[in-house]
Amino acid sequence: METDALDRVESAVDARAREMQGVFTDMLRIKAVNPRMGGPGEKERAAFLEKFLRGNGFAVDRVDVKDGGAPGGVRPSISAKIGGKDSGRNLWYISHLDTVPEGSRDLWKTDPFEPVVRDGKVYARGAEDNGQSLVASLFALLALKEVGAELPFNVGVWFVADEEFGSDYGIKALLEKGLFKKTDLVVVPDAGTPTGSDIEIAEKGLLWMKLTTEGKQVHASLPKKGLNAHRVGMELALDLDRVLNGKYTKRNRLYDYPVSSFEPTKVEPNVGNINTIPGEDVSYFDCRVLPEYDLDAVVRDVKATVRRVEKKRRAKIRFEKVQMESAGPATASDSDVAALLRRAVSAVTGVKPRFTGIGGQTVGNLFRRDGIPTAVWSTIDDVPHEPNEYSKLANLVNDAKVFASVPLLAV
Repeated sequence: METDALDRVESAVDARAREMQGVFTDMLRIKAVNPRMGGPGEKERAAFLEKFLRGNGFAVDRVDVKDGGAPGGVRPSISAKIGGKDSGRNLWYISHLDTVPEGSRDLWKTDPFEPVVRDGKVYARGAEDNGQSLVASLFALLALKEVGAELPFNVGVWFVADEEFGSDYGIKALLEKGLFKKTDLVVVPDAGTPTGSDIEIAEKGLLWMKLTTEGKQVHASLPKKGLNAHRVGMELALDLDRVLNGKYTKRNRLYDYPVSSFEPTKVEPNVGNINTIPGEDVSYFDCRVLPEYDLDAVVRDVKATVRRVEKKRRAKIRFEKVQMESAGPATASDSDVAALLRRAVSAVTGVKPRFTGIGGQTVGNLFRRDGIPTAVWSTIDDVPHEPNEYSKLANLVNDAKVFASVPLLAV
């Protein structure tokens, strides 16, 4: 019976492959850059998907979270599901509607918001992150509805807002509203490998910090009259690099990069000419910290280093937390969601995936912090946020088959 149901649902996905490609490319034409990154937000894309779901016989739940900075004043998330034997338990596939901006258009070979299909790939901003998985989970739901197999629990999708900028108007708001249960099974298809070989069950803590150094601007030929904020800022960055990487040295073999990382990244322009000593210097760090460590302890060490450099150089330095997300507990590899997803991947693709942790963060971490075991998986080439981002159509179809197979393997 299980094999018959799996065969039927895979055939149902194959039968809709061309339609899937059409919905995928139509959706990607709808610009959904996060409003906090200068874009129009998720409103039009959510409306497109809601219309498609209703046209295919689904009841749609919509949650609008107020955001005065977004066109229309709200950030929408939408959901649909089909019922199962245990109506009190849900399997959710959760993907996000928003994208990052395209970056420099000079680096794109095609228009990032006009999808191009070439050599089995769809090129567009958001094709891989997170459009592929969104559409794959949508058509997995359609296939299950069409086949009509008895399901052990409800199966549904959430298409959520604001993942690219912290999820304040997306998953965090939905969790606060109590829309998920501790007994739910959650799959977040927002990370993966080209062969689908990894199921992510753990994520590092995240700290983004901004460091602003204030000195005194003067002519570069008269350095004693001023205080070079850029020099002090560079010294601070090097001290932080030494202190943090020297202290937080534990290793965790679950992660491909098994240690914490503390990386100086972005710098802001200071002066526009070479012959002026800058009076202000602004730089940023991206820190990915193993869950063995407390992020508050990292912040205390940063502040202590800031105070030491301030005293030594007689400068004023401001520390700001741009974003800080502690790591939730790892999902157990023998949990229902991890075990079922592993069986489905193996049954559909022949790959026997391993369990792993990542340095990046998905909304899966938010669920784990809320006590809901979550698995993260998809088949992708890992090109999110890059120019010429793409998704392979074969991955779109095969991932839909995997998603549709998970509940059938629990019967």
